[in-house]
Amino acid sequence: MSRHVLIVDDEKNIRRTFSMVLESEGFTVSVAETGEEALEACRKDRPGVVVLDVKLPGIDGIETLRRLRKTEGDLPVIMISGHGTISTAVEATREGAFDFVEKPLSKERLLVAIRNALKVRSLGQEVRALRARDQKRHLMVGETPPVQVIREQISQVGPTGARILITGESGTGKELVARAVHEASDRRGGPFVKVNCAAIPEELIESELFGAVKGAYTGSTQSRDGKFLQADKGTLFLDEIGDMSLKAQAKVLRALQEGEIERVGGRDTLKVDVRILAATNKDLPAEVKAGAFREDLYFRLNVVPVHVPSLRERRADVPLLAEHFLSRYLEENSLPPREFSPEALRVLESLPWPGNIRELGNAVERLAILAVGAVIGPEDLARCGVGGDLPARGEATAGAWDMAAVMAAGGLVAARQEFEKRCIETALAETEGNVSGAARMLGIDRTNLHKKIQAYGLGKGDSQ
Repeated sequence: MSRHVLIVDDEKNIRRTFSMVLESEGFTVSVAETGEEALEACRKDRPGVVVLDVKLPGIDGIETLRRLRKTEGDLPVIMISGHGTISTAVEATREGAFDFVEKPLSKERLLVAIRNALKVRSLGQEVRALRARDQKRHLMVGETPPVQVIREQISQVGPTGARILITGESGTGKELVARAVHEASDRRGGPFVKVNCAAIPEELIESELFGAVKGAYTGSTQSRDGKFLQADKGTLFLDEIGDMSLKAQAKVLRALQEGEIERVGGRDTLKVDVRILAATNKDLPAEVKAGAFREDLYFRLNVVPVHVPSLRERRADVPLLAEHFLSRYLEENSLPPREFSPEALRVLESLPWPGNIRELGNAVERLAILAVGAVIGPEDLARCGVGGDLPARGEATAGAWDMAAVMAAGGLVAARQEFEKRCIETALAETEGNVSGAARMLGIDRTNLHKKIQAYGLGKGDSQ
């Protein structure tokens, strides 16, 4: 946080007095006599806060404030005046002043105003950084035709109030699509509330969605809002809706039809204004035929269907996704810069990724942490077990094992043991026999690693 304060006042004694007070408190101070000088100083020196007199030669303090708001939107400005009136204070506040203080200023009042302004600015910068990180986390990455189709669908249906059913395999990024729809709508300023219907026990799903009144069930000591009320004026994303019970489906249907809900155990009807987006990895038409999903709810949800392709259907996006994940994980974990070699990206693109984007993201996170050196190559993928690759017997960096290799090893159990043994050997080699370091590299407990070293007859290693 910058502790640089710009004092703008046409009176030399005031500039000098303020400078002495602030410098004695550890602030860096610069001064300006006019509004024009203040604008130029803000452009060049980027102060943390401005103390600005209302009455100035040339452009006055209020006009200077207006111009600063346009060019330095997050710069806090404390207005001061020896002729303060309510109307002047109101105008300054309306134009975006952080505080308004009348002369003569006490030392304590000035310092409190400046410290509060700097604290608020610092908090604002943290919030913007967190939002930028959140946006990066939920960014849709890809340039292949299937992704372009989804982006076009989002641009068309996002601004409408239409309900959307998002389908696709697990891990394909259905939530990213839902968030993109929310951001493309006029509800973007409202809440985006996600419910994983598969993760909530059947006996709790209704209270989770609709809320509950005090005493509605054992342990209900106070009334609580459900997800529908939390998402009021925003978007409610019902993930894995195919796993919702028929009883809960009936209540969701009523909420969609009537725009109202009832808390569990309550009698009052509550109006809600919520846009519903739903997602599933199940075949809902088949679930409807089997009687496991309500047909009327299916048609209500499936106003606009959006299908998210598997990673196998958009292989050309794998390098872009891998580089995106690597950049994000390095930043989030404050790790040294790393990049993929072209050969490593080709290997990643060739892998099947049955877990889709989620599996790729997890693999890249592992590589970001465990890879050795600034460039992640195919040998790093093999050493870290990415894609199930196993080094051929006696060759630490050979290609992936296929089914014939698994059979040659004596079956899946033996092949897994062989792979584990070679990972441990590689880790011990990389750490020059340091068991503690090898355990950290492998992501397992040191005691557990000692047992495996003994079991595979790999020697004692060191005692660290």
